[in-house]
Amino acid sequence: MLLHLLTWQEVEAYLQGAKGVIVPIGSTEQHGPNGLVGTDAICAEVIAKGIGEATGALVGPTINIGNAQHHMAFAGSITLRPSTLIAVISDYVASLARHGFERFFFLNGHGGNISTVGAAFQEIYAASSLSRGGNAPGVRLALKNWWETPAVQKLSKELFGKREGSHATPSEVSVTQWAYPEAIKRVAMGEANGRVRAFCDAEDYRRLFPDGRIASDPTLAAPEHGAKFVAAAVTDIAEEYRKFATAA
Repeated sequence: MLLHLLTWQEVEAYLQGAKGVIVPIGSTEQHGPNGLVGTDAICAEVIAKGIGEATGALVGPTINIGNAQHHMAFAGSITLRPSTLIAVISDYVASLARHGFERFFFLNGHGGNISTVGAAFQEIYAASSLSRGGNAPGVRLALKNWWETPAVQKLSKELFGKREGSHATPSEVSVTQWAYPEAIKRVAMGEANGRVRAFCDAEDYRRLFPDGRIASDPTLAAPEHGAKFVAAAVTDIAEEYRKFATAA
């Protein structure tokens, strides 16, 4: 169930039997010569929808702009400041908590969001700790990166090996090709720069990785691979969500 496709009465009815919601969060940033700018948000969204269908959980609207300052030397990329994303997450959670939601399972598609989402969680917990009395339970928050599951990592290794890389990967491009086959881009490209070091700002990133990729070969992507990645992620993460939603 997608929250934005329900009426308020349907959401209220859902809350009579469940308190959990899945929140897809991604980014709007470059993904190399054949990767869509919306890749990270698309992956999080379609996998979250699958988990919702498998578990009966409500799926909230996707937070599709994240922390992507290091991609800003590439056209089309959009970023939020970490402080802005913390505020967005805090207000998103506070809004739904106001209606009775208690368990928030963030399904993430962008590695650059991880530290900021964690900081947002701590801000939310701090506000609860400082304001609530009697150690009453407040909201519970969890973050899951869709690519970090046993089945997804096994599939990635089998299909792509070291050519998976770490940005503009064939696995994530495959998911977008499965989700939006009409938007598949066929682009020839050479070997990506595999010399990975810590980068700073956007200009530093582009000097290191001129076409946006990090050690990846997204020409290996295919819609049929994307279908397998979505199924693998849904299977692994659905069980994780069930445990989170029902834990004491």
